[in-house]
Amino acid sequence: MYSNFYSNEPRRVNKRKKVISRSFVFFIGIYFIAVSAVPTRSTKRNVIPISLQPLKSESTAVQKMLFGGISRGLAQASLYPVDAMRTLAQTRDGRTLAELGTKALTKGCLTTSSFALLQGAVQFGIVGAFRGRMGTVAASAIAAAGSCIVSVPQEVIKQRLVTGVYDSFRDAIKTIYEKEGLLGFYTCWKPTMVRNVPFVVITFTTQDFLKRRRLKRNRNVDAKELSFVENSIIGMSSALLAGIITNPVDVVKTRMMTQAASNATPYSSTFDCILTTLKKEGPGKFYSGFKHRSVYMCGLWGITFALNAYFNDKQV
Repeated sequence: MYSNFYSNEPRRVNKRKKVISRSFVFFIGIYFIAVSAVPTRSTKRNVIPISLQPLKSESTAVQKMLFGGISRGLAQASLYPVDAMRTLAQTRDGRTLAELGTKALTKGCLTTSSFALLQGAVQFGIVGAFRGRMGTVAASAIAAAGSCIVSVPQEVIKQRLVTGVYDSFRDAIKTIYEKEGLLGFYTCWKPTMVRNVPFVVITFTTQDFLKRRRLKRNRNVDAKELSFVENSIIGMSSALLAGIITNPVDVVKTRMMTQAASNATPYSSTFDCILTTLKKEGPGKFYSGFKHRSVYMCGLWGITFALNAYFNDKQV
């Protein structure tokens, strides 16, 4: 089944190796340029939005990473079956549970969700460290790009497990490394990054805007911090908006990552995937799996923001 996919793999790996290495150098350079450009001292008074002002003692950088990682990991593990349904709905051949069995809903849940601990730690750590000085847009963009180092391998392994390409997490790691090398874990990193960066930026900026407005309204009732439910609703609303905008890219990313599970001729590139899908299945196909993804992402970010706010407030 997978012979077509792996036949041109040496050429793909060499090309991918050059592109990935150059891109990582580029993003690392941008990161350090952005950090070095941030003034450490200023003669002007820094005006920090009310949503970013510490109400108690400010959490340390390590605490921000820890709380963000735990929040993301718990949220992803609890919603894993919903994300599995989204993956199946977006595949090229329209894979179903009747074909793969209900075990596909939880295959790789704990192992791949462990990646979410690092992903959440990177995202909330970077945003927490730079948002007050660089603004939410810049901080969340750097956080999204940086977290792709963890999120891309997670997506590759998770989606291939769900679609039945591999039988287990260990089998996935072994096969990908033997057939594609280390860079095989970064297959389709470009569409993943194109999806992740705007999604994270939109989610964090919308969350910051809605939280600031809600805190301003709560002044009338002497509320100094948002409740768990309020943070959940804001997180879900922010993720819904981001999901509407980025779902077409998510479909392309999923199809490129899981095409080894398809009997169809493999896409030659991301652009070929877009054109082929548009020509043969129509523009509506780019919103396949939208309902499942909305439930997953709204729940994921609602829980993550609520838990993260709770941990930071209590500093448990």
